[in-house]
Amino acid sequence: MDPVIVAGAGPVGLTLALALARQEVPCVVLDEGPGKDEPRAARTVVLREDTVALVERLTGVRLAGLGCRWAGWRSMRRKQVTREVEFDDADPAPLHLPQHELTGVLRTALARESLVKVAVDSRLDGIEQERSGVTAHTRGPGGTWWRGSYLVGCDGPRSTVRKLQDIRFPGRTAVERYAVATLRTELPWTDEALLHRMPPWRTSGPSAGEVVGRPLPDGVWRLDWLLPPGKDLVTPELLVNRVRETLTGWAEGVTPSYELLDTGVHTVHHRLARRWRVGRVFLAGDAAHLLGALGTQGLEEGLRDADNLAWKLALAWHHGPREALLDSYQEERRSVIAARLRAADQVLPLLRGGGGGLRSYVPGSSRGHDALLADGHLGRGALGAPRAYADSPLTPGPLAGETAVGTPPGSPVADVRVTAEDGTFVRLRDRLGRGSLLVVLIAPGTGVWDRKHWVTAGIMPRLAAAVTALPHRAELLVAEAYPGAAAHTVLLVRPDGHLVSAFSGVRPADLYAAAEAALGGAATDTTDTPRDEDAEARAAAGSR
Repeated sequence: MDPVIVAGAGPVGLTLALALARQEVPCVVLDEGPGKDEPRAARTVVLREDTVALVERLTGVRLAGLGCRWAGWRSMRRKQVTREVEFDDADPAPLHLPQHELTGVLRTALARESLVKVAVDSRLDGIEQERSGVTAHTRGPGGTWWRGSYLVGCDGPRSTVRKLQDIRFPGRTAVERYAVATLRTELPWTDEALLHRMPPWRTSGPSAGEVVGRPLPDGVWRLDWLLPPGKDLVTPELLVNRVRETLTGWAEGVTPSYELLDTGVHTVHHRLARRWRVGRVFLAGDAAHLLGALGTQGLEEGLRDADNLAWKLALAWHHGPREALLDSYQEERRSVIAARLRAADQVLPLLRGGGGGLRSYVPGSSRGHDALLADGHLGRGALGAPRAYADSPLTPGPLAGETAVGTPPGSPVADVRVTAEDGTFVRLRDRLGRGSLLVVLIAPGTGVWDRKHWVTAGIMPRLAAAVTALPHRAELLVAEAYPGAAAHTVLLVRPDGHLVSAFSGVRPADLYAAAEAALGGAATDTTDTPRDEDAEARAAAGSR
């Protein structure tokens, strides 16, 4: 079987290649550059806890040492604090880190991975696909043809893959613009991020808008100033003036010393590709979508694309394609991005155009503005929170044994402590990304007993038999508790951590039906693994 070709060596492409390799799928990464990234202090990313866990699981590296977790978030309007958020273990802060640090960690992990080949100085310029595979041509010093089973375009906003497949990329250009500066300085606070709207030292004009300050390690800060609409040139003098007046304003009249490290202009576009799949060719990350207005983080969604697609491609690579499963990538991920873009389009005129109609969206005026903006920056609410695959084609139909838990079907599961099959205690997130379904039994009290005392008692043997009979390999885990779940609840979880369904007790037939739906339905392709009718019969018999 030919490897999967990943076009693009940014964070999304590298993450996808690692995720596939962890599921024993070989990859070729086509890198247009020399195989390393130029450090840019002004280019940073903000990642939520679940996305940090994804990268750490793939690389084995703790990202916390490379970035900064904010102790809190403050929103200010003029001189008044309008919103404060404090973070703790129950509500962890996002992680803010330079993008080149993230890419470096991913590249280092890939260098150790024998299943991944990175082809540097390889610019894609041709794609041919047929029923059995796809062929890509690259130009450069080692220009050649590459043969693959599938090809994924992770090659950014100007995606060559998207253009070669003639996929439209409609949307809006220059939704927002920001002047960006990264500098080392001391501020009156040390580890809080700040959104300052209408700062008092800028009292008039469209450029009075807002500035965001976010700390990084070693006394470094990233500052973003919202620019007025238009294409006015942002000169070095303008940026230096912004830096000085902002630092002076925050330090109440005294300009602290600072070291300017990097500057830039960040232009936000909102676009969404019409199609994310053409036969054996897929799009992911900025090649498929652009978003980022109002503080939302587009890279996070790209990493979630990779997580969603990896286990589906891995299953197709190992067992033959289930077309419904591969199609579900576009249906799930595109609908999520479309919803976030719609939310931003609804809110943007209210926040940037005066806010007269905001009361119908969020009670209050300036406080409502700040709540919405904070949601975008912190990954919460309609603007920022990860969305469930509520209407996924992989959702099973109504099953008699289903029960409600604290996680709706299609949403990411809570990261509870579980007991693995070897008796060790691990976090549920640590078992994701291996290509296996997860079956979690909620059994209070099991944590205080040695596994050998309960693994053969009660309902465990019957559940273990049902798990063995599933149409795809699955790992059986036990948790003492799960939000909203009663004792003996059984959860079925996808390899990317989204809940398929929850059942009251051991119901082998329902569990089998839900697992089959999560895999895109019964296998029909001649290259698929044959359907195990004996296993289905055993599962149905076990439910009686």
